[in-house]
Amino acid sequence: MPEGDSVYRATARLHHALAGQSLLSSDFRVPALATTDLTAYAVHEVVPAGKHLLMRLRPPTIESPVFSAKPLTLHSHLLMEGRWDLYAPGERWKKPAHTARVVLKTAAVTAVGFDIAQVRLVPTEQESDLVGHLGPDLLGANWDPVLAADNLRRDPHQGIGQALLDQRIMAGVGNVYRCEILFLRRLHPLTEVGQIADLPAVVQIAHRLLNVNKDRARRVTTGHERTREPLWVYGRAGKPCLRCGTRIELLKIPFTPEGAERDCYWCPHCQPAVSSPGAKMKE
Repeated sequence: MPEGDSVYRATARLHHALAGQSLLSSDFRVPALATTDLTAYAVHEVVPAGKHLLMRLRPPTIESPVFSAKPLTLHSHLLMEGRWDLYAPGERWKKPAHTARVVLKTAAVTAVGFDIAQVRLVPTEQESDLVGHLGPDLLGANWDPVLAADNLRRDPHQGIGQALLDQRIMAGVGNVYRCEILFLRRLHPLTEVGQIADLPAVVQIAHRLLNVNKDRARRVTTGHERTREPLWVYGRAGKPCLRCGTRIELLKIPFTPEGAERDCYWCPHCQPAVSSPGAKMKE
């Protein structure tokens, strides 16, 4: 699952390359949009909404029954494997053509969405149907730390490790930041939200981490960009804690009602454990 800063950088690249340009052709390789043709639509802007990408398109100014008179939004969600690449005209793609889901061509560049699980096209006025459920965007203009903290408080019995991945609470935290936020706040992943005295501090560190990394090529939570150890705990199971030397452990925490689990890394010393039958230890 992508982090909010990754989506922010992806949308910035797409916006820089496409904004103000008209499409020479479009090719949708998903059944629901297979016959859609956006030729002559102009890209107005590309913006993030949490982990979602929104490409806003303006219809041609010519009179034609073929084109909608309303602006459209091309929505995509990268999930685990998705990515958008940019190519010069005629440049060879870096990934196999059969993994492409969307191909948008302008005179200057070709944008290709590979392995994108969710691709939808809606009138821009209906964007809220797709992203209206999201909480305040950590990297967005609508960021509201008070609302984010209030959203956390709504389910005091939910584990903080689950809550941080709930995009309805605040949008943009993925698994890497979830682990790093918990470590920096010295919170065990299974601590109930209602047991945390300073929820605004949790929200604040989430916002600070994403903001400081949004324009970096390398994500860092431990200090300077050139550090040998960019992350405190994520991906470091079995290695010594950078703060205290204790062996980093790994929890499997459900994050969907169906029971799908995500890895969560934590330090037993810096983040004192609490008992819970809902998590399984993995060596």
